Amino acid sequence: MTFQPIKGALLVTTLLAASAATAQDAMLTIESWRNDDLTIWQDKIIPAFEAAYPGIKVKFTPSAPAEYNAVLNSKLDAGSAGDLITCRPFDASLALYDAGHLTDLSDLDGMANFSDVARSGWSTDDGSATYCVPMASVIHGFIYNKEAFEEVGVAVPATVDEFFAALDAIKADGSYIPMAMGTNDQWEAATMGYNNIGPNYWKGEEGRTALIAGDQKLTDEPWVAPYRQLARWGAYMGDGYEAQTYPDSQNIFTLGRAAIYPAGSWEISGFNAQADFEMGAFKPPVQAAGDTCYISDHTDIGIGMNAASENQEAARTFLSWVASSEFSNIFANELPGFFPLSNAPVTLTDPLAQEFIGWREECESTIRSTYQILSRGTPNLENDTWNASVAVIKGDETPEAAGARLQSGLASWYGPQQ
Repeated sequence: MTFQPIKGALLVTTLLAASAATAQDAMLTIESWRNDDLTIWQDKIIPAFEAAYPGIKVKFTPSAPAEYNAVLNSKLDAGSAGDLITCRPFDASLALYDAGHLTDLSDLDGMANFSDVARSGWSTDDGSATYCVPMASVIHGFIYNKEAFEEVGVAVPATVDEFFAALDAIKADGSYIPMAMGTNDQWEAATMGYNNIGPNYWKGEEGRTALIAGDQKLTDEPWVAPYRQLARWGAYMGDGYEAQTYPDSQNIFTLGRAAIYPAGSWEISGFNAQADFEMGAFKPPVQAAGDTCYISDHTDIGIGMNAASENQEAARTFLSWVASSEFSNIFANELPGFFPLSNAPVTLTDPLAQEFIGWREECESTIRSTYQILSRGTPNLENDTWNASVAVIKGDETPEAAGARLQSGLASWYGPQQ
């Protein structure tokens, strides 16, 4: 009998050892389309996590971006997908959740670090469930050539009038194309054009959610006015802009031939590597000095848990870490221009990235107007916004006609707009 307590202790010790061994054996696999990030995950992110949680090993296994959705769906159907699923925003990931492939993470430690706007890309329409941890957003604005501004003698614009005064001065000087953007690929005109400047007109989330609710229409002034501004852009985009592709625009700017580039912050890393001049950034100009400013701070990438994962406890541990300040600082500094969505403190070392993220302190954040709910039907509002933005820039369609056409298309299938 005197040996019974020792046997009990040995049993507990044996169970603890078995538990530790199981934890040591936990191997998480991450599915992703960001194959350009492979070395960052392997060299920076995963080692930091494994140092904090030595019982869990992580493997990052990306697919080619264009093939990701098809590859992932095939793996999920076959039961061979990884434990962690990198999530595109809105409908593609919502479909995975609705199909039972992603787990509700609303109660995850760290999820409280994210605002409703941050979670919107990976939440159900009613906001009752969030199925991916928000990782990063991209912010829209304008990147400019500081040397060009100094040579021409123009100041960084804060208002729409100042913006066009700067463009006029650059055009009159003749040394630089005022603005590097083309219309050949269409999406830039909407993404770096309409949804870049638009939030200052429709007041960000106020207008975006009113459009979803049916309380505003695309024929209302806040939605037509950005097209009126775009209609003036063509005069400053250089000869042949109609045939200019997205890579053409990138090259024109980084070679120092253009003064301003309507941008998404994802350009920062590439521009830093290619441009040999100093760059700055300015936020979308407001209509009048003192107006509240709004920025497109668009949810871009998240990460969720495969509902069929056999390592759910370890996966939740990893996802909680993704919501932490440690992850946010690594991700933001290794990928400047992809900004953490959590309210955990982050210190950025890249000055251009810091300019972009600093706008969060000055302006109200919103997301692209067409991405949540409004592009689920036919005609697709996102694609229609591409061609409308191009048509307005080229002068092929008036702002009012563009608004009326898009409103008619939306109302043809979306109940709240009927």
